[in-house]
Amino acid sequence: MRPFDPRLFRTVPEARGPFVLLAAVGAAGGAATIATAFALTGVVVAIARHTDLSRPLTWLAVLFVARGLLAAVTEYAAAHAGARVSTSLRRHVLTAWTSRPPSDEADPSRRLTLATAGCTSVEPYVARYLPALIAAAVVPLAAIVTLALVDWASALVVVLTLPLLPLFAALIGRTTAEQTQRRWRSLADLAGHFLDVVRGLPTLVNYGRAEKQLTTIAAVSDRHRLATMGTLRLAFMSTGALELLATISVAIVAVLNGVRLAHGSMPLDTAMVAILLAPEAYWPIRRVGQEFHSAADGVTALEEITSFAESGDPAPPQRCPGPDARIVVDDVTYSYPGAGRPVLTGVSLRAGPGLTAITGASGAGKTTLLELIAGLRRPDAGTITAPACHLVTQRPFLPTGPLSRILALGNGSGAEEQRAAIRAVGLESVVAGLDQGLDSIVGDDGFGLSAGQRARVALARALLAPESVILLDEPTAHLDDASATIAHRAIAQLATRRCVIAVTHRDELVAEAATHVDLASVAQEVRA
Repeated sequence: MRPFDPRLFRTVPEARGPFVLLAAVGAAGGAATIATAFALTGVVVAIARHTDLSRPLTWLAVLFVARGLLAAVTEYAAAHAGARVSTSLRRHVLTAWTSRPPSDEADPSRRLTLATAGCTSVEPYVARYLPALIAAAVVPLAAIVTLALVDWASALVVVLTLPLLPLFAALIGRTTAEQTQRRWRSLADLAGHFLDVVRGLPTLVNYGRAEKQLTTIAAVSDRHRLATMGTLRLAFMSTGALELLATISVAIVAVLNGVRLAHGSMPLDTAMVAILLAPEAYWPIRRVGQEFHSAADGVTALEEITSFAESGDPAPPQRCPGPDARIVVDDVTYSYPGAGRPVLTGVSLRAGPGLTAITGASGAGKTTLLELIAGLRRPDAGTITAPACHLVTQRPFLPTGPLSRILALGNGSGAEEQRAAIRAVGLESVVAGLDQGLDSIVGDDGFGLSAGQRARVALARALLAPESVILLDEPTAHLDDASATIAHRAIAQLATRRCVIAVTHRDELVAEAATHVDLASVAQEVRA
C-alpha cells in the first residue's frame, strides 16, 4: 500500500490541475509558517527589550491573514479535487465494468463495493491526506534549512530525531495495510452476501428460510464491525506514538536551547526562532500519520480501482457497421470458468435478415450462444461478427414504473406504437383491464404481472427496439398454446425486417424459421 499512487493521474488526468495548485499553496504555506516564527520572535524580543512593537505586530498580522487565506484556498482546492477524483473514478469503474461481459466478473459484489463505498472513501484520501503529504514534503525540509542557518545545534537535533517519525509511521503503516485489507474484504463479503439475499429473497420466503438469513447477515456484519474497530484501535495507538515521539523531540530542542540561553551562550531571538520552528518540522509528518488512517480505505480502494481501470480490456466481439444485419459466428469455443469441458466447441453460424431458430437439448449451450452473440461473454476461441443486438432473456427483468415507460425504455416509442406492439403480442385485453391502461404502475421485476405477461411485455419491447438484430431466448416458454401462437406470428412479422435469432423448443416456431441450427448435432448442421 503506497502513500501515493502515480497511476491516479493517469486514471484521472483532470486531477492534475488541483494538485499543482495544492503543491503551490503548500509551498507558500511553508514559507508563511517560517516567516511567522520570525515575526512572533520579533514581537517577543520587542516586549522583552521594551522596543517598538508596531512593525513586528504588523508583520505578524499580515502573516496570520495570509496563512488564513492560504488555508482557505487549500481547503477549497482539496475539497474540489476530492469530489472531482471520486466522481471520475466512479465513472471509470462503471464504464469499465459495463463495457466488459458479465462473464469476466467473477465477483460482481466487489465491483459494486468499489463503485459505491470504494470511490467515496477515495475522497478523504484526496481532500485530506494528499494535502498533508504535500505539506510534509515541503515544510520540514524548509524548517530544517532555516534552522541550520539560524542554529546548527537545533538543526542537528531535528535531523537526528525527525527520521524516527516516518520510520515508525512506515512500521505502523504495514500493520494498517493488513488491517485495512481485512476490513475491506469483510465489507465486500457483507455487500456480496446482502446482494445474494436480496436477489433470492422471494425464493427464501417461499421456502420459509428468510428468517435464518438474519443470523447469517448479523454474523457477517459482526465480522465487519470487529475489523473496523481493530483498524480504529490501531489508528489511535499509532497517532499517540507519533505524538509522543514528536513531543519528546521538541522537548529536547527546548531543553537544549533553554540551558544554552540560561548560560548566556545563545541570544534570545535565536533561541525563540529555534523553539518555534522545531515543532513545525514534526507537525506535517504527524498530520500525515493521522490522515493516513482516516484515508486508509481510500488508499486500498484506489489501488484496486486503478488496477481495474488499467488491467486492459480484451477486444470485444467485432461489430459490423451499417444497417445490414449480418451475424457471423466462426468456429467458436467457450467454457465456463472452472468447468471441466467446453459447453460449445467449434460452433459456426451464418444469419441474416429473417428468422433463425436454434434448438438442442438442455445444457447444449443455446443460451450461451446468444450471450456470446450479444457480447455478454467472450469466446475462448473463434470470432463473432455482429451489430448491436437486443436480447430478450428467458426471464426478462422489468423495472418499476408505468408500463408505457417500460415499453419506451431504450427506444423512445410513443403511445400509438406501444399500443400496436401490445396488440401484436396479444396483451391488449390485459392492458385494457388495468386501472390506468398503459400508465398503470408495474412493480419491481414485473411484480403484478404473470410470468407469461412479463414475457409478452419483453417481446413487445423487442418489437419496438431500434436494433437490427433481435435475440430471443425461449420467448414462448411461459405461454399457453393460444398465446404462443400469437407470439409466433409477431416474431415472424418481426423477422420480415430484422435478423431474429430465437432459441426455442417449440416445433411451431422452428417451422416459421428460414434457418435452423441444431446444437445437438455433432456436425452443427445448418439447413436453409
